[in-house]
Amino acid sequence: MRPTFLPLTTDAATRTGAHVVLHRAAEADEAANACWTSLLAGCTGAVRWDLDTRLRRLSEATSVHVGTKWWFDAGAVHRRRVAHAQGSIEGAITEGDGQEFAQAFMGYDHAMASALVCAGERGPGKHRTRL
Repeated sequence: MRPTFLPLTTDAATRTGAHVVLHRAAEADEAANACWTSLLAGCTGAVRWDLDTRLRRLSEATSVHVGTKWWFDAGAVHRRRVAHAQGSIEGAITEGDGQEFAQAFMGYDHAMASALVCAGERGPGKHRTRL
């Protein structure tokens, strides 16, 4: 069994019907697992797993799901937490620190799941920007 880095996000996306977020979370989780394995093995190529791009895609999918208006207004605190946690993940990769990486991912997962849940509390369609 392989580690799962985004269990809260996966659960929140499933519960809120955020299918694109769920797909992006699976992609990010796969990259995180490969990156973490590289960090633990002492490999210097941990950045090659393109995790930063996958995390950005996950954040973008979340922004679309919750509505950009909410994401930049009432959800700004969540957006900042996500950005801060992503920076911590990137720092851990740069430093080659597997333990810091795992801890930063816990923060990222919590921040992302919280955004999905809090936006969902407003009710279906009440927080999304209409296109």
